[in-house]
Amino acid sequence: MDDRQRYDRATAALEPPFAIVDLAAMRANAADLVRRAAGKPIRVASKSIRSRPLLERILAMDGFRGVMSYTLPEALWLAGNGITDILVAYPTADRHALAALAGDARAAGHITVTVDSAAHLDYIEAAVAAVRPRAEIRLCLDLDAAYVAFGRRAGALRSPVREPHEAADLAAEIAKRPGFRLVGLLAYEAQIAGVGDAPPSNAARARLIRLMQALSARELILRRGRVVNAVRRLADLEFVNGGGTGSVELTTREKAVTELAAGSGFFHPRLFDFYRRFTGRPAALFALPVVRRPGPGTVTVLGGGYLASGPAGPARAPQPYLPAGLRYAPEEGAGEVQTPLLGQAAEDLRLGDRVWFRHAKAGELCEHFDALHLVDGDTVVEPVPTYRGEGRTFL
Repeated sequence: MDDRQRYDRATAALEPPFAIVDLAAMRANAADLVRRAAGKPIRVASKSIRSRPLLERILAMDGFRGVMSYTLPEALWLAGNGITDILVAYPTADRHALAALAGDARAAGHITVTVDSAAHLDYIEAAVAAVRPRAEIRLCLDLDAAYVAFGRRAGALRSPVREPHEAADLAAEIAKRPGFRLVGLLAYEAQIAGVGDAPPSNAARARLIRLMQALSARELILRRGRVVNAVRRLADLEFVNGGGTGSVELTTREKAVTELAAGSGFFHPRLFDFYRRFTGRPAALFALPVVRRPGPGTVTVLGGGYLASGPAGPARAPQPYLPAGLRYAPEEGAGEVQTPLLGQAAEDLRLGDRVWFRHAKAGELCEHFDALHLVDGDTVVEPVPTYRGEGRTFL
C-alpha cells in the first residue's frame, strides 16, 4: 500500500476533519535529529508538538532532554503533570503565572524563565513582591543571534542583548538581585534554522540565502563563544542552548553550545521541505472530506483555512498532499468553511473521499483539532489529546 491507502485504511472508522501522526515517520525524523546532533542533547520545542502525550513519547527516546516551552502558564501546567527541566524560551508578562511560579518551590526548581533586560527583572520583582515565602526564580539570558551586515539584518527581532559586554552587564545585574539565579543562555539563529536554503524555482535566491547563512554561522560561532565566556565569569551556567531543526548539524559543532533545540523536525511540515542538509518524512497530516464536485477537474472539501503564522503568502497555506496533483483555486485559496481544489486528480475523487493535507508549520495544526490519531502501519493505535483537547489554550 502507498501512504494514502494506508492512511485511508487506518482511519476508515473516523469521520473527517481529523488529524493524524504517522509514528514510523516521526520516529525516523527523531532518529535523524539525534544523528545530526552528534551526541549533544536536544531540548524539545513544545510549540511544534502541542500534545502532552506526544511530548512524553519523544522525551522517552534517546537523545532528547528537557522541553522548550512558549508560555509560562504552559510550563506550569507541564510541570504539574510531571515534566521536568522546562525552559520558557520567550519572556513573560503574566503576573499571575509569575506569582504562581514564585510560590511553588517544586515548579520553580523545574522551570527557567527567559529575560533580556533589567526591565524584565523589575517586572518579575513587582509581580512576585507579595509572595511569601518566595522560591528562587531560575533565569535564562536571551542573546540576539541575528546576522547584521551593511546596515541590514537577517534573523528574528528578539533580544536587545548582542555583544559580550551587554550580556555580562545583564548577568551582573541578575547577580545583584536576591531571588534570581542565572542558569542558562539562549541564542536562536532563526536566519539559519528557520530559513530553507533550497527555495523552489529560485536559484538566485538560494545562492543569496546560502551565502548569508555561511557568513552568519561564521560570525555567530565567534560572538556566541565570547558571550558565553563573559557570562560564565559571573554565573554558573547549566546550559547554553542554540539552534533549531534547520541548523542542528551546524550548531552542534560550537563548543560553547551544550544543548540544541528542535521541534518542527518531528512532524516535518511543508516549510521544512526546502533544506539541502536533511530530508524529513511528513509525519503530521489532516484529512478533509470531499463534499462537492462543482465541475470537471474540481472538488470542494470541507474547511481547510488553517493558515500558518508569519508573512502572508502562498507558502503559509496548507499543502494538498494526497492524492498528489491538487492545487488551490487562485481566487479562493484555503477557505474558512470550504476549499475548492483543482487538478486531474480531482477526477477520481468522489463525495466522502479524503484529501490529505500538510500544514505549513508544525504545532499550529494542533490548534484546530482536539486529538491526534497515532497511526502505525495501517492501524490507528490510539488517539492522544492536543493541548486544546485537554482544554488548554496558551496563545
